[in-house]
Amino acid sequence: MVNPDLGNMAADDSSAVGGISEVPNPNQAMASKSKTPLKTLQRGHEVYMLNCGQCHEYKLPEKIDIEDWEDAMPKMIGHAGLDNADEKAVLAYVKAVKIVKGAM
Repeated sequence: MVNPDLGNMAADDSSAVGGISEVPNPNQAMASKSKTPLKTLQRGHEVYMLNCGQCHEYKLPEKIDIEDWEDAMPKMIGHAGLDNADEKAVLAYVKAVKIVKGAM
């Protein structure tokens, strides 16, 4: 269910939805390619895995446009009671996945 007040994102098709096993773990190669500290990517991944699936199905980072992530993220982070540092870490992780997967 999409609820714009919570920042939920609607995907054009079900291919944007995935299980936890499809969400890549951050590693040094991802950090190097995205030019983001591994520690930031690890925190973003952790927040993503522990929080995002509580309200909706996991969205595969590489399947959603970055503009949609940037638009929805503040509302979702606020709804989850997380802080701005977590929002930045999740966005960094999402962007890194998109870079590594060649989707950005």
